[in-house]
Amino acid sequence: MSFSLTQPLSAAGVATHLRRRWFFRDCGMGLAGMAAGALLAGEASAATPNSRRALAPREPHFAPKAKRVIYMFQAGAPSQLELFDPKPELASRNGQLPPAGLLDGYRAAFINPNSGLLGPKFPFVKHGQCGMELSDRLPHLGSIADDICLIRSMHTDAVNHAPAQILMNTGSQQFGRPSFGAWTLYGLGSESENLPGFVVLTSAKGTSGGASNYGSGFLPTTYGGIPFRSAGDPMLYLSNPPGIDVQAQRDALDALGQLNALASERIGDPAIDARIDAYEMAYRLQTSAPELMDLSSEPVEVLEMYGIKDVHESSYARNCLLARRLAERGVRFVQLFHEVWDQHGDLTGGVTRNAAATDQASAALVKDLKQRGLLDDTLVVWGGEFGRTPMVQGGTDGRDHHNRCYSVWLAGGGIKRGHVHGETDELGFNVVSDGVHVHDLNATLLHLLGFDHTRLTFRSQGRDYRLTDVHGELVKPILA
Repeated sequence: MSFSLTQPLSAAGVATHLRRRWFFRDCGMGLAGMAAGALLAGEASAATPNSRRALAPREPHFAPKAKRVIYMFQAGAPSQLELFDPKPELASRNGQLPPAGLLDGYRAAFINPNSGLLGPKFPFVKHGQCGMELSDRLPHLGSIADDICLIRSMHTDAVNHAPAQILMNTGSQQFGRPSFGAWTLYGLGSESENLPGFVVLTSAKGTSGGASNYGSGFLPTTYGGIPFRSAGDPMLYLSNPPGIDVQAQRDALDALGQLNALASERIGDPAIDARIDAYEMAYRLQTSAPELMDLSSEPVEVLEMYGIKDVHESSYARNCLLARRLAERGVRFVQLFHEVWDQHGDLTGGVTRNAAATDQASAALVKDLKQRGLLDDTLVVWGGEFGRTPMVQGGTDGRDHHNRCYSVWLAGGGIKRGHVHGETDELGFNVVSDGVHVHDLNATLLHLLGFDHTRLTFRSQGRDYRLTDVHGELVKPILA
């Protein structure tokens, strides 16, 4: 039995000419369906324009400084006291009890209130013309000190990993809100025809917040992040099995597309359009993804700059290079998740290992973007969900969660270069000037992408939502 779908079929015609078992047995759609499933985290939950047009590039509220984002999320919370925020006074008080009253009303995750102070484990070194002080564990970051903005005065509301990660990435501690990447894609669309507009790359452990960190929440699933695997096909079932050729798959997709179009016309459910999109994207990915993931074409000097010794080995460094390749191919938002930073113990060894695994590649990404003329319109973000306590945990070599102050660094489009923003007290316990809340940071990042954060909204459950909830102020001193 064979037929051609050169003309649209009516619902009656489809019912007459198709047999369900025949379709799934002989059209080879099971494979494309499984690959497409990786592109759909769930069903769209609100009516939107046809999703086949939803990812078309759109103009923001005003002229943007940046057109894409690479977000290197260091899950587990890097210790600002070992990496970014030098505290000689804390070093001089190592082993002493905190000053009376310092811990009044303080919420910690695990720490004993009577824990003594713990001085920084590593010396700090000045870098660049700006004289930025950074830990000696970060020599590569020091080489780009004049290209970055270091915020030392971040603070957040959450004290445990999952809610803090979700707050950092979605603006809420509650599950079900759209991620920063989803909001970006919703506002700007995508410039990539053959790759998802929002790609997620992971290394080390999985994040405590899970898929909520990059999901679409109540936005249509078209805008959610697509996790790429670290080895083999970026998504399961992307390659055709033996016996399924390209033409057979194309014919099957066309048939399925017409069936779904009929259903969309009749029902008007935007999830159907999102599913059509997913099937087509999975088909295009079969050609574009292998080329993207093959790093053998990269010059040796580029691989050495990132610290990549084996192009097939999964690593944070490989993900950083893939992030640059994705940015070159028009992907709007690339997010790296690297969860290794939760040093409740073995602080000295853990920070040393983690910095060695991430410092070179993070700096190389900024250098690479700059060399290729991409840094000026790419917003680069590096940071975790909170900081670490100036008090010791786990004997003599660990720090607990600390939400009152921590550090992140930024680079690229519209960011002031060679600049340090904010200050914490002499013990690294509280912010004393120019504090930046999570909502303030997100408002500022959206501003650089061309959005008034109060106007980028989506109506769900009877109210307008936004990434910054009902908060957020621009951090103007960090803008170029």
